[in-house]
Amino acid sequence: MSDKAKETPKKIVIFASGSGTNAENIIKFFQKSQNIEVAAVLSNKRSAGALKRAYNLNVKALLFDREALYESHDVLNILKDIKPDLIVLAGFLWLFPKRIIREFSGKIINIHPALLPNYGGKGMYGSRVHEAVIANKEKESGISIHYVNENYDEGQLIFQATTQLENTDTPDSLAQKIHKLEYKHFPEVIQQLLEKEK
Repeated sequence: MSDKAKETPKKIVIFASGSGTNAENIIKFFQKSQNIEVAAVLSNKRSAGALKRAYNLNVKALLFDREALYESHDVLNILKDIKPDLIVLAGFLWLFPKRIIREFSGKIINIHPALLPNYGGKGMYGSRVHEAVIANKEKESGISIHYVNENYDEGQLIFQATTQLENTDTPDSLAQKIHKLEYKHFPEVIQQLLEKEK
């Protein structure tokens, strides 16, 4: 490996629609790294906590609308300018556009709060997933990290981790268990994927 390759950190761009706890966790994890950095956090919601968390951690925070993602090339051009080594969807709720998937083939991953292929697909996110898992009296749930393709939650699986359910679990208590798995494993899987590229 050349000295130049050592000097240039790998870049991550995070897309998030919600409170941004996963985005914040990933940013903090890689702030200790010399080799990997979060270059920007992008969100489709002005009220998303993810933008504020990124801003507070001195990471570029960008808001975009539906037109910028699907109709114009604005979001694609931002990504081309940053040249991320990995695009990470951390609670991003819109279907990712085909042209960005083509441009960054094999470089876009998502995390889902259930054990895919179960409890995935359009409309299955957040508490809706946990409510369905509990309603079906499942014995376990977990997280799935997968590559992004043109359909919700159908890309190739990279990693799964499980947690056991108790009879007393509620959607909220299950959400807490899932968050623990996300915070522990998501940054580690991102790191492994980027280090494998060297």
